[in-house]
Amino acid sequence: MEAVSRTAQWTAAARALETEREDRLFADPYARTVADDIGFELLERYAGAGTVPFLAIRTTYLDRAISRAVTDQDIRQVVFLAAGMDTRFFRLEWPTGVTVYELDRPALLEAKAAMLAEEPAPAGRERRTVAVDLTQDWTGPLKEAGWQSEEPTLWVVEGLLFFLPEVAVRTLIATLAGQSAPGSVLLGDVISRAALQNPLSRPFLKALEEDGNPWLFGTEEPERLLAECGWSVREVKQPGEEGADFGRWPYSVPPREVPRVPRSFLFTCDLPTGEENPS
Repeated sequence: MEAVSRTAQWTAAARALETEREDRLFADPYARTVADDIGFELLERYAGAGTVPFLAIRTTYLDRAISRAVTDQDIRQVVFLAAGMDTRFFRLEWPTGVTVYELDRPALLEAKAAMLAEEPAPAGRERRTVAVDLTQDWTGPLKEAGWQSEEPTLWVVEGLLFFLPEVAVRTLIATLAGQSAPGSVLLGDVISRAALQNPLSRPFLKALEEDGNPWLFGTEEPERLLAECGWSVREVKQPGEEGADFGRWPYSVPPREVPRVPRSFLFTCDLPTGEENPS
């Protein structure tokens, strides 16, 4: 697989480690399969203080937010952008009639299909993979796969935005808003700019760059970024805060007004009421 696609395997390795804990926050019985040996090798190469706890928290936060969106808000089409080795289609409880779209590069989707070839698709739901480059047109292939722009969509951008330059981040988030019907939801994560400049992160960031996966984007104002791109922010949480701790975060959380603090943010957004789909 291309270098950027291998990041999906070390995050899968972290999910496998969480799954194997007695006090696990979630169970991902497919994680070790899709991580493969390379996933654990990369996790050892990249993992620094807080990496594995953060990935457990991020997975848990998004698992619960996804379940609320499809259950409480009755959303029936879910799109994972840069889906990587995500296995939520298989492991989460989905209401009947949900269609899950997984967008990623062709090589990754082919490798993932081979790894999960023996896994039966759970009943009552459908999974459609869409091979795209997210830096090019991807809405056309998504529509060709059956996605309906006039219906509410749950968009998930997990572990993606920090790999993109700011212009691409803003374009992507704004495109999601512009393509969405009222009632749509956006979930994801982003880091602070200070996280890119933290001396303690240099070995990790250098390793990512050497492997062809540099982190490029961070923001101290995720709420402003999301609002400027057309979304109404329901919440932004840092690991360790109420609703994004789950007994895993080992550090204190400095107040947001404290400058130059490396931070990760988990967010839930809605399309503003009355927003029309221009597509």
